[in-house]
Amino acid sequence: MQRFSPSQLAAYLQQSDKAPLLLDVREPWEFARCHIPGSELIPMHQIPLAVEQARLDPGQEIVVICHHGIRSRQVAYYLEHQGFTKMINLEGGVEAWAQDVDPTMERY
Repeated sequence: MQRFSPSQLAAYLQQSDKAPLLLDVREPWEFARCHIPGSELIPMHQIPLAVEQARLDPGQEIVVICHHGIRSRQVAYYLEHQGFTKMINLEGGVEAWAQDVDPTMERY
């Protein structure tokens, strides 16, 4: 698993020809409060079902996002154990993103 800081992810998204899936694993109320534009919400507890239903592509590059980077790291490890090969964890989560990249983002 790779680990990107918010500034590394922002630069990577600007340079990338094919955008990775931005997978937000927080709860719906958290996502409604703030999220990185373009991210898709699948709460952490729904990830096993999403894998079972093939809603996620094991070969796609996936950036996993949560509030502080802890839940996302757990989900990224889980997905790696399920055969996913291109996992990136956003270190510090949306909290760090708000501090380093988008200071207008609501924080909680």
